[in-house]
Amino acid sequence: MLTSSSPEGSVDPRQMLDADPSSASTEPSGGNRYMLMVVSGLLALGLGGAAVALPVPYVVESAGPTFNTLGQDGDKPVISITGRESFPAKGNLDLTTVVMTGGPKTPATIVDVFRAWLDSSKAIYPEEMIYPKGTTAEQTVQQGEIAMETSQENAVAAALRELDIPFEQRLTVAGLSDPSPSAGKIQEGDLLVSINGKPVTSMGVIQAELAAGAGAPAVVVVDRDGTAVTETVTPTKNPAGRYVLGVLLASDFTFPFEVKISLENVGGPSAGMMFALGILDNLSPGDLTGGKHVAGTGTITADGAVGGIGGIAQKMIGARQHGATMFLAPAANCADVVGHVPEGLQVVKVETLADAAAAVERLGSGQSTEGLPTCTNN
Repeated sequence: MLTSSSPEGSVDPRQMLDADPSSASTEPSGGNRYMLMVVSGLLALGLGGAAVALPVPYVVESAGPTFNTLGQDGDKPVISITGRESFPAKGNLDLTTVVMTGGPKTPATIVDVFRAWLDSSKAIYPEEMIYPKGTTAEQTVQQGEIAMETSQENAVAAALRELDIPFEQRLTVAGLSDPSPSAGKIQEGDLLVSINGKPVTSMGVIQAELAAGAGAPAVVVVDRDGTAVTETVTPTKNPAGRYVLGVLLASDFTFPFEVKISLENVGGPSAGMMFALGILDNLSPGDLTGGKHVAGTGTITADGAVGGIGGIAQKMIGARQHGATMFLAPAANCADVVGHVPEGLQVVKVETLADAAAAVERLGSGQSTEGLPTCTNN
């Protein structure tokens, strides 16, 4: 028999190999049981920690920071205007954000989802509802940056249009829907010149002409590589009930002066309306807000139409937490607004930049804001 130099209470594996099986005990000693318990516990903790750290296919939305479009982002003004007289404004026109935990950029864990489940101020969604399958972190960042850049250009156009300041807008065909009534007639890269004899100076011209025709064929003239091409297209109705040509359009603007928007680490299109309000206020004498604290959200088109966004419940919470007393919400988001308005926050329903400006001006001038449109009235 081999001898052991192991500490008392432990068993040398060589003794177990050389021992007489008939005399060996199958019960571990007290010290051995303790060691087994410690090792098992550590192993369980390790496995549990690993499981908690594993990503899960959910996205958590929570209230993010707000940014005053009339103020500074670090040492730079959020909005600066060069080449035209401007009027630095007081008060707050806050754009609101949400923090997204989950998806390809910042995967969510079980702990993130469990904490959100216990917190009524947060929302949980299946990942595929927010990010299409296969979306990479790089694509997410790129898409957010493109959407932000487009919203800023549209915001400048909408503000200038509201102030009757002329600018040039060229609409180029970026693609066709599938199916499209323009297939075989209008091509990607075509520049829209006129519709039914009216110059195409904005998206609104096209929409108005198609609506007036109520489905009648429209005569469309495009510039194709320097050659005028005339086609007759019979529009179809989209799911929203509007007559469309079935073309995807990209805008190219030429503005009479420079408007620069400086805001880091924020992406997406939902700040468009608040950018437009900030630009409008900076180009107008006096203070639109009257020094009051207003926040809001919504996409914007070059024609000043306000569109719906995501995460509005969390954005209202963030707005109130940062001191806003009035919140401008897209009419398209009313179903998500009702039942989620924080105490002390008046939510005004808006469909256009003009609606938003009128509501802020009414608050800023000291008039009663009762009777402004909400998501529970007209």
